[in-house]
Amino acid sequence: MEDSIKEMKKIYLSVQHEITSRLEEFKQLWKTGSEEDVFAELVFCILTPQSRAKLCWAAVNKLADKNLLLKGSKNQILKELDGVRFKYKKAGYIVEAGKQFLTEGKINIKPQISGFSDVYDARDWMAQNIKGIGYKEASHFLRNIGLAENLAILDRHILKNLKLFGIIEKIPNSILRKKYLEIEKRMEEFAEKVKIPMSHLDLVLWYKETGEIFK
Repeated sequence: MEDSIKEMKKIYLSVQHEITSRLEEFKQLWKTGSEEDVFAELVFCILTPQSRAKLCWAAVNKLADKNLLLKGSKNQILKELDGVRFKYKKAGYIVEAGKQFLTEGKINIKPQISGFSDVYDARDWMAQNIKGIGYKEASHFLRNIGLAENLAILDRHILKNLKLFGIIEKIPNSILRKKYLEIEKRMEEFAEKVKIPMSHLDLVLWYKETGEIFK
């Protein structure tokens, strides 16, 4: 385990600047991005479960280019989800998410998210009210719009490494709220121990598994 931690720290030193730059891009999205830009990140996070991130982002870009992110029907959206797993369900989730944030025909996602006292309340609400969004997806979305520094995105890459480092004994088949928060707390304690910020730790572990810093 110590060798694995040393390897991770070595990787972190090599990509720290790139991680910092990417996190700043996320923050700028919230500050200067449009309502549709922010909604696009939500759509991305709806698509990502059990699907390749780059394929999902390509699908989001196709939807945006064809003006379908908010105005597309389920069938229109479905046609653009090439390579995305469970695309029938996810196309419906995207339509429902759009309705969730529409006010008088206009997307209104920033004010709704800003209305919560903190990102933890925002995450709770999203996981409970947006179809296709659980704690992992809500954490991913809030990180990708620059609002979350200490939320864990417990995808398969992260869980694999948490098991490798002895933070969890096994990778759970499903993670309900109580278990999610428990693992997140353990990951936060590990981040403090290895002196890597939580938001950086997520991306360095992603890089360790995939060889790139993406989203």
